[in-house]
Amino acid sequence: MGYEDQLDRAMEAAPDVEATDDRFEVPTPAVRPEGNVTIYENFQETLDRLDREDRQLLSFLQTDLGTSAQLDDRGRARLTGSFKQRRLADALDDYVDQYVLCSECGLPDTQLVSEKGATLLKCDACGARSSVAEQ
Repeated sequence: MGYEDQLDRAMEAAPDVEATDDRFEVPTPAVRPEGNVTIYENFQETLDRLDREDRQLLSFLQTDLGTSAQLDDRGRARLTGSFKQRRLADALDDYVDQYVLCSECGLPDTQLVSEKGATLLKCDACGARSSVAEQ
């Protein structure tokens, strides 16, 4: 049996795998106003899902939203000003596009690494490396 025959046989025997987007879902920001501050209740859950450092994401949100922010003792982000859930979700989507998803394969299996003074997004799935802006 030739290579092509073996390949055809293997392809026929392989199960059909349907791609789904369920594997990686970013939690929807749970926000509520508290005086002149917006509390991002599930900030820690978002960090855990994205597998990123709190200071890096918080710095991105501050820049994107044009505000100041800090973490409280419960792991929540406290953002100065009034922000709707949709605005935070949009900022979070921008962060994920820039600092989490691989620009080559689109998978979230990435790490932020520092090489020669530059921050790179390194994909564990396809091996791609791309530079990202410092935060």
